[in-house]
Amino acid sequence: MARRRTGGTATVGVVEHSNLAVLVTLAPDGAVLDRREIELTDRGLPTHPYHHEGSWSVGRYRNSPWAREISLSEAVALIARVQASAARGARENLETLAASVSMPIARIAIRACPSLPPTPEERIADNRAQTLADSVMYREAIVAAAEARGWAVYGYERERVFRDAAAVLGGVDVGKALSAMGRSIGPPWQARHKMAAAAALAVMTSLSPRRIGG
Repeated sequence: MARRRTGGTATVGVVEHSNLAVLVTLAPDGAVLDRREIELTDRGLPTHPYHHEGSWSVGRYRNSPWAREISLSEAVALIARVQASAARGARENLETLAASVSMPIARIAIRACPSLPPTPEERIADNRAQTLADSVMYREAIVAAAEARGWAVYGYERERVFRDAAAVLGGVDVGKALSAMGRSIGPPWQARHKMAAAAALAVMTSLSPRRIGG
């Protein structure tokens, strides 16, 4: 759902969950221009190839009823397919978003990525990394698509994004401000929409992109 508006540049806040992401786009005055949920990968592809297929390939979770036999090389090839699909989905969805908002988009805020081993094989082997790698893969796809469009990319932390948004608002109650946004655009306006809007608010006055990786 998009609101047409002219003048200035817009900011996008992103909350991702698996291969889905909520995007809320704000005007410079904080008005909601657009709210949407996007799906990054093609139907039929697994959504957690690191955590599921990757883990199964090295014997992790083998006794789980949902596990199946798969080799490491097959798991790595599957991850590459999912990654390519996510990259394509991110490009197409951001292109659609940019065409739907009358003012140009200048910046996007997405949850900061932790540092992980560089290769799929290393991420699969590392117990901590395999639990994070799928989410990081999807965030990295959105980051790459945004950077290709020339948008400044900012990383935010869930634990402080509402405090950062409140600081930008200069003392205005951030909860009330976010609730007012929801009333202006109508349902759905859930916790994930509020966080995405807070993320956009938090970077509106930033002068340079924060590093996304750890």
